[in-house]
Parts: sequence; C-alpha cells; structure tokens
Amino acid sequence: MLRLTCPYCGAAADETELTPGGEAHLTRHGPGSSDEAFEGYLFLRKNPYGVHFERWRHAHGCGKWFHAARDTRSLQVFGTYSAQVTRPPQDIIDRIAATHPGFDWEAGQ
Repeated sequence: MLRLTCPYCGAAADETELTPGGEAHLTRHGPGSSDEAFEGYLFLRKNPYGVHFERWRHAHGCGKWFHAARDTRSLQVFGTYSAQVTRPPQDIIDRIAATHPGFDWEAGQ
C-alpha cells in the first residue's frame, strides 16, 4: 500500500486517506490559449514506468494539496512537498538521483 507523509500536518497517511490529483508541475492553459495548448493541458499526460511527480490531497486530514515524488515501479517514495512550488526541492532531486543515476529533473520536464 502506498503511504505518503503530508508536508503540511506531518501525518503519515495511506492512500485510502488521500485523493489523487494526477501529474504535478503542469503548465495550466485556459481561455485565450491556443487549441493545441489547451488540448495538451486537458488530455496529454505522462504515465511513466519509473520516477513520477504527482498531486495528492490529504482528504481525510488537513485537506491540503501537496506533491509527491515516487517510483511507479517499486512504489518507493522519494518525498512530499508543497504544491505551491514550481519544482521539487533539491534534497528530493538528490534522493532520486542516488537511486536513478543520470536522473535529470530539467530533461524530464
């Protein structure tokens, strides 16, 4: 079972206490954007077999949204962090790189 720690209230919650929100760090496109950009925002998502950055909501806790970095192959969680940032904290990137040599956050985004 997937277990994540909410970075806001500190509670370790299993996935039944959380609501998934899909891929993290998306560029939002809405009214006024091109049809291609809006289509990409609505429908085109990564679904990697490996390192993935996701949005989660602590639904049965503090109710706040946060991001999690994890490996979809092994369910290894590299860390959780605020949803109000545009990139993962450096310590999480370093943890991923230690397990996945050659991992490059910039290349993956």
